[in-house]
Amino acid sequence: MKTNNLYPIFLKLDEIQMLIVGGGNVGLEKVKFILRQSPEAKIKVVSKEFHPEIIRLAIENSRIQIAERSFKEEDLKGIKIAIVATNNSALNAEILQLANTKNILTNVVDNPKLCDFYTGAVMKKGAIKIAVSSNGASPTLAKRLRDVLEEVIPDEVERTAELLFQIRAHLKGNLTTKVKSLNSITTVLSNDLKHCEKLKKNSILHNINLN
Repeated sequence: MKTNNLYPIFLKLDEIQMLIVGGGNVGLEKVKFILRQSPEAKIKVVSKEFHPEIIRLAIENSRIQIAERSFKEEDLKGIKIAIVATNNSALNAEILQLANTKNILTNVVDNPKLCDFYTGAVMKKGAIKIAVSSNGASPTLAKRLRDVLEEVIPDEVERTAELLFQIRAHLKGNLTTKVKSLNSITTVLSNDLKHCEKLKKNSILHNINLN
């Protein structure tokens, strides 16, 4: 197995325009996943047919635009990120090629070789968000590891992040002094998490089922 050399980033989807080509079950899954992670995301969905749930979401959310027709090259205008989720492999490859000529990062669902990026399994607790990637090898494993993180990291971490933000705003001195102060404060948190992990590791990992 090769080393994972992917570069992880967190995108401001409320500030850029996304395109999803395909309005079936997979398209719906992608729309719902995006909205869970970024409720203010701007999404355009193009498809000849739509899952009723996508239509409902578009009615309720003005940031979701739908076009009930075949894909056109002009759909890529102003797009920064594209997800292709049709059941036509030739069309998927064609869209990828067009997107690449326009420097648009593209993910062709279920075809790692035709992806500029992958979407990971995400754990979110307040301001804390952790994404797990298997480099496209096993999304199931990434989801299982996400489940482990959700068990290990306590819900109180959200409040901890808020308090550390307030503390950081009031720290005095240069960067080195501030870093030392924050390191000292967060040592207790780190030790508590390690202790919690040791207590849960055996029971959680023992029950992981990758099938």
